[in-house]
Amino acid sequence: MPKTILITGATDGIGLETAKRLAAEGHELLLHGRSSAKLDAARAAVGGATTGYIADLSKLEDVVRMAGEIARDHSHLDVVINNAGVYKMPAPITQDGYDTRFLVNTVAPYVLTKRLLPLMGSDSRVINLSSAAQAPVNLAALQGRARLDDMGAYAQSKLAITMWTIQLARDLPRGPVFIAVNPGSLLASKMVKEGFGVAGSDLGIGADILRRAALDPEFSEASGKYFDNDAGAFNRPHSDALNAGKVAEVVRAIEDVASRFLKA
Repeated sequence: MPKTILITGATDGIGLETAKRLAAEGHELLLHGRSSAKLDAARAAVGGATTGYIADLSKLEDVVRMAGEIARDHSHLDVVINNAGVYKMPAPITQDGYDTRFLVNTVAPYVLTKRLLPLMGSDSRVINLSSAAQAPVNLAALQGRARLDDMGAYAQSKLAITMWTIQLARDLPRGPVFIAVNPGSLLASKMVKEGFGVAGSDLGIGADILRRAALDPEFSEASGKYFDNDAGAFNRPHSDALNAGKVAEVVRAIEDVASRFLKA
């Protein structure tokens, strides 16, 4: 049965490779990108039934607008893959003082997912891109009151998305299914090449696990779990993600940022 699947950050890297695999199987793809030119090129490369949506995920008003457009165009979503992510940037702090790594990697997918929940059923799935790089979240940095280096911001943003994955799985035990996935370390994405200066491993490693997480039965009962593709198995995330109090603090901080940002 063909599924309707949204992939953010679908114009290159793991997102694009995942889209190609899913389109080849006949699924309907909703592809997100930052520019119309890149999105048009991605849709041409993916083929099949695709719809494109443009949004700058560092601007939460864009995220809300895109969610509204998706709800206008579609009555049901089977899978949301929150793949978009950023690491090293020439100017990582927005004019409002927020770290773009937290906005794009953590807050935007939270806002987008919450807005799209009415389109998802109990067996729908939300696949969140985590990482082997996870570090304790500095709430002040998440809320725009402190500054971090590139790796600090990235690793903390990836733990934070893992934490809200676990929290929403607890809050919504009847579904959809929420899964955090480390697709594999240092894969050959643009972000890895620019951020770490290495060619990276085959993107297909990441695309294959995202396809499995989105569709395979083995993930249907995995809500609130973390899959580590470096180990090839479900694994324990950073210990803070297993601390209910710390998870709740991070989710409150995410909601605070979202509310302040959207009221501005």
